[in-house]
Amino acid sequence: MKKLLMLLIVAFAVSANADAQGFLKRLKDRAVDAAKSAVENKVANKVSRETDKAMDDVLDGKKSKKNEESDDADYEDSEVGDDVQNDTKNVKSDFVRGSVVMFEDDLAGEQVGEFPSKWDLVRGNAEVAVINGVKCIEMDKHDSWIAPLVKGGIKNYLGDVFTIEYDMLYDDREKNGASSVEFDIMHETERRDNELFTITYSLSWDKHTFDCSYCLTSEPSFTNKEGHASSNAGPFNDARWHHYALSFNKRAIKFYVDGRRVINVPNAKPGAGWVTWFSNGGSKHTYMKNVVIAKGAVELYERNATDIDAKVAAVEKAIQETGKFVTNNILFETGKATLKPESMEEIQKVAEYMKKNPTARFEVQGHTDNQGSDKINDPLSQQRAEAVVKALEGLGCDPFNMRAVGKGSHEPVADNATDDGRAKNRRVEFIKK
Repeated sequence: MKKLLMLLIVAFAVSANADAQGFLKRLKDRAVDAAKSAVENKVANKVSRETDKAMDDVLDGKKSKKNEESDDADYEDSEVGDDVQNDTKNVKSDFVRGSVVMFEDDLAGEQVGEFPSKWDLVRGNAEVAVINGVKCIEMDKHDSWIAPLVKGGIKNYLGDVFTIEYDMLYDDREKNGASSVEFDIMHETERRDNELFTITYSLSWDKHTFDCSYCLTSEPSFTNKEGHASSNAGPFNDARWHHYALSFNKRAIKFYVDGRRVINVPNAKPGAGWVTWFSNGGSKHTYMKNVVIAKGAVELYERNATDIDAKVAAVEKAIQETGKFVTNNILFETGKATLKPESMEEIQKVAEYMKKNPTARFEVQGHTDNQGSDKINDPLSQQRAEAVVKALEGLGCDPFNMRAVGKGSHEPVADNATDDGRAKNRRVEFIKK
């Protein structure tokens, strides 16, 4: 019995020792796994932190680059970080009122509910109202077209150097339909809808597009507005007064909102006589006050016009002396009829000449070098000539006055055996007919 009991005790001890060793082994394995997991997590966390930092650096770099690129865009300052210096702010806030005031109306002494005494009605309806204790002109929400009475109602008071300012208020915070506004500069002989140039904007949504349509300097009429410029800004439909201003100096149109320039046209046709404001289509009234018209304008930037005039003169001189204008500066992608962007400066000066001489007709010839077969070069030169004609048409030239002709490599002007000679042979000629 004692032996049996001893054997059982020994067996239990051996079994217990085995279980303990197994338990310790399992504990050791778990500890190793836990340590391994901890190390992996630590490494992963470090990699994650370093990856996040790297991504932040990349994104910050992209953001800074985007901000730098947006410095030249009007009214994009809200997207520019505080640490980025926008050097164009002062440039775009260059408005200066003309030195001699021709017309000014603060509506003092006007009777509420009556048509303002210093104004004339072109169409629709308008009357004097009070907004937050301030007198203003209430323009009818359906149709209101008004003009200031200057010097007894004459229509040739603006001239070629002037500024116009006004304040305007509109409330479309509920986004239920805002008015469209036209700010029209008229020639003295023209009536409404036949503007010399016009600035239009719709006081709806959160960004407003300001569009300027204007007659080109080469346009003989005062109504055919082939020129266009636009810019986004806003919002200005927040039931607050906003200040609008125009400067015109001989050829330059500049339009400002709250002191910031949103339209900048370098070459528009002069001949302004009088001005009108038109508002319609909104769910509420448009309000206007503090209209000031003055002689004088923002200083004219002469460089662009001088350069264009000189280039057009070069085209004119060549045509007068030789009957044609030849250029190697109209470039195409290799083997294609696709114009390169740098070609547009050359095409622009030809376009200006053609528009100054609207009755002149031209054969637009495309020429290639002798690289490649006639089977390729002949149609390629024709396609390139057609591409130039299309570009000129897009700049306002009459397509009736142009005929595209592909000459291939059949009329070289230089030796095709050299790079320089081949470059001279790749040309466009404008032959006056």
